[in-house]
Amino acid sequence: MTIAEPRPDADSSPAAVRPFTYTASQDELDDLRRRIRATRWPERETVDDTSQGVRLETMRALAQYWAEDYDWRGVEARLADLPQFTTEIDGLDIHFIHVRSPHEDALPMIVTHGWPGSIIEQLKIVGPLTDPTAHGADAADAFHLVIPSLPGHGFSGKPTATGWDPIRIAKAWAELMTRLGYDRYVAQGGDWGNAVTEQLALLTPPGLIGIHTNMPATVPDAIQKALDAKEEPPADLNDEERGAWNQLAFFYAHGLAYAQEMGNRPQTLYALADSPVGLAAWMLDHDARSHDLIARVFAGGSEGLSRDDVLDNVTLYWLTNTAVSSARLYWESKLAFFAPKGVPLPTGVSVFPDEIYAAPRTWATAAYPHLIHFNRLDRGGHFAAWEQPELFSQEMRATFRSLR
Repeated sequence: MTIAEPRPDADSSPAAVRPFTYTASQDELDDLRRRIRATRWPERETVDDTSQGVRLETMRALAQYWAEDYDWRGVEARLADLPQFTTEIDGLDIHFIHVRSPHEDALPMIVTHGWPGSIIEQLKIVGPLTDPTAHGADAADAFHLVIPSLPGHGFSGKPTATGWDPIRIAKAWAELMTRLGYDRYVAQGGDWGNAVTEQLALLTPPGLIGIHTNMPATVPDAIQKALDAKEEPPADLNDEERGAWNQLAFFYAHGLAYAQEMGNRPQTLYALADSPVGLAAWMLDHDARSHDLIARVFAGGSEGLSRDDVLDNVTLYWLTNTAVSSARLYWESKLAFFAPKGVPLPTGVSVFPDEIYAAPRTWATAAYPHLIHFNRLDRGGHFAAWEQPELFSQEMRATFRSLR
């Protein structure tokens, strides 16, 4: 794989694109294991389900594997095989992976992760999207990939002042793509990645020709008001719409605790910076279906994610001490997360069944006036690229084929 070169006239300027590598010290890894082994455990939950949160047996299994068998050096090696860079934008260092396809006519795409995700989410799609012929696909569907770490997440800088909301991040992404020399590109995201990607589309920067989302913002205002008021669903909903209503009602009733705390009091979460097991439990309890999947994995099941996948991501948060700095994005953002934003650009939507809610076609059509692709998948959830990289890659090819 080839990589983009920094601009020759920018090497000493704040806009310089600098190569980046990371290796954790052995002291850091030894301290992590010591802290895991020293965990002070609570008593077992008093129910036989997850209604009180992440179950003790799940966390004990996770902690034992993390302390005794998990090897962080494996993911370090995978990251070291990819071209990584940092560059200062708007006073903050932005970290990103940048892999150029061997196919010269590849379409550039910037892919943004969410919370509690990271660049780890996208590692499995790098090969299939940049080198499709090696993965049974057509060279005409190749992408150049830019995969940044959100501010306050992973290896990007941690804001020291307020203001880094999805709108400001979107402006930084537009500058990043310009700085890399891309004058025609597309963008993709889910979770916070969708919020940033939609705001990027609303900016309509020169060069951005379309977007894709696997967590679309499509909930009609009348539906949102009814959910907020805890009313009964409208009687005229079709089967898809009623299914989405049921998923959203469950999420608002049982799945918002983490977002409410981070949105209101992120600085209170000191325990996440002090206890690896506390951090892991907080990150696992994001949405019910992802939580159930991960619990099955640590009970010995075979799923779209492995134990190493899960711990690669949690360990990245631990080593970079980004539990609190990442949480502040919830405090910063004032956007209505699931409300349509009026995206003016061509948009593709992939609906994975175990997402927080499976967007109905009717809602997606109304939310995105230039909907160029809509597909309901038969498996996959919130971390689509991470859980189902083959399906996700197929969706990227299908979405953007008409824009090449």
